[in-house]
Amino acid sequence: MSAENALNFERDAIRAFRFVRCEFDPQTGVARLVYAFDDGPELVETVTVPGAPFVLEPARAAAVERALRLLHLIAGVSYYKAAVPPDIRIDSYAIDADTAALLETIYLNGLGEFAYRNGLNLHGRIRFPVDANPLPDEGEGENNSAPALGLREHALVAIGGGKDSLVSIEALRGVGVEQTVTWIGGSQLIKACAERTGLPMLNPGRQLASQLFEYNRLGAWNGHIPVTAVNSAILVFAALLHGMDQVVFSNERSASYGSVIPGTGEVNHQWSKGWAFERAFGDYVQTRIAADLKYYSLLRPLSELAVARQFAKTDRYDAHFSSCNRNFHILGERPVNRWCGVCPKCHFVFLALAPFMPKPRLVGIFGRNLLDDPAQMPGYDALLEFQDHKPFECVGEGRESRAAMAALAERPEWREDEIVERFAREIRPQLLDAELPIEPLLALDDEHRVPAALWSRLRAHFAA
Repeated sequence: MSAENALNFERDAIRAFRFVRCEFDPQTGVARLVYAFDDGPELVETVTVPGAPFVLEPARAAAVERALRLLHLIAGVSYYKAAVPPDIRIDSYAIDADTAALLETIYLNGLGEFAYRNGLNLHGRIRFPVDANPLPDEGEGENNSAPALGLREHALVAIGGGKDSLVSIEALRGVGVEQTVTWIGGSQLIKACAERTGLPMLNPGRQLASQLFEYNRLGAWNGHIPVTAVNSAILVFAALLHGMDQVVFSNERSASYGSVIPGTGEVNHQWSKGWAFERAFGDYVQTRIAADLKYYSLLRPLSELAVARQFAKTDRYDAHFSSCNRNFHILGERPVNRWCGVCPKCHFVFLALAPFMPKPRLVGIFGRNLLDDPAQMPGYDALLEFQDHKPFECVGEGRESRAAMAALAERPEWREDEIVERFAREIRPQLLDAELPIEPLLALDDEHRVPAALWSRLRAHFAA
């Protein structure tokens, strides 16, 4: 594909996707991530980190360069998917087998929903080039091990405007962990939530290459990417620039479970929010980027219902938070209010909070009672995995939805509502009693990367 024919995007004719180069200007705080298809025009994405220091000591500067390369490689998924060509090339630096394996895992699994929806088979297609004898980066020790940098004890906490990150922020506040809340992009809703916390804020910017939207218009493959993987790489980069020793997300254990598609198997919309990604990415950061930079999800030991129970303990954010994904599209519609009331996220958050929150408070948050609207039944059937599979959204497991609905069916204030009443009449008789109690789903899990000393202080908080 030549530069002059850039707008005649022919995805099937493209043979190679190239990672051209990456660079960072400390004077402006702008990182430039450059890609290309074949010999076509450069696709330049920029990531801006406010307040980045002009000068870094050599060891931290070397770690920042390693983090920049990792960001370059992971963020490339947004462009690679446009044509999924058979050849991947890295023009300006080399990677080893461990790095290639991490990237192939992220691309294959993170593009799982994209591949399913587009009828593509990516297995065996994604191969990153490995240099058999790559030179160690400056500052790395034996076996490419990363050094400790003496980072200060401070958490850079991702805030997404929904209930989960607010639960993490308040939990960290409760045990006295210094933190800065951070989000990527220009969402005014997230900014309002961040301001409501009263904590220091950091708002990196991400600008996709403009040609990508034109390619999509001209027939490029398009669909869901592992955006949490990209955001994780951005925040690791930002944390190193600011000398912070923790990058904290708020992904609960339910994120590890996908939608089971008949004839296909499991496809996880939120794979990069799951445990497999967190473990692989977090281990790589500590062994290959900076030994004292910890990446973890504070809520990994909790189910979605356990998170909802924690959120319901305070009304501090009732008028500010939203988990409705229509608020967060890069392009497209926004609900008139904070909740559209018809998407899977609205359906699930309403249901998850209902067992733990007074009904008037919950209806006040959403502006209406979603469980008393017959038009919402197909959406709730999908959440219950009744005659449908779990939606391709960041929602809890089917067993959580069934347990929450069963609890509501026993409560006078809820059981006459249309969807709850129909559940009790038609669906509940088909379920086993042993599968419906909420209490077992509130138990804490031991599979997580939360630092041991911190978890020992938080366990009692989350168990209460």
